[in-house]
Amino acid sequence: QVHLVESGGGLVQAGGSLRLSCAASGSVFRFNTMGWYRQGPGKQRELVAAITSGSNTNYADSVKGRFTISRDNAKNTVYLQMNSLKPEDTAVYYCTADTVVTHLRYWGKGTLVTVSS
Repeated sequence: QVHLVESGGGLVQAGGSLRLSCAASGSVFRFNTMGWYRQGPGKQRELVAAITSGSNTNYADSVKGRFTISRDNAKNTVYLQMNSLKPEDTAVYYCTADTVVTHLRYWGKGTLVTVSS
């Protein structure tokens, strides 16, 4: 079993920045891709960013140039630096971690990011 603990969410005004962190712990020692999803009010969950074990990255078009995903493999932690935040970025942000051997995707409980105008 894997436990993902997210932190860093909160309230910020448009144009501001937040840094989300997600630390994975449990019986798994190593992960493949880790990432961030989000779900805004009345919207479907969408991929925000993903990063492979080799630190290759992919981003949703809506956040390219504004968000940066990174990871610390020794700490099994993934980060999302969010700059130039917009009201449409308001959502619950979920961390994910994919296991190597069993190919399971674990999810955090989510952290709320609210961007006010």
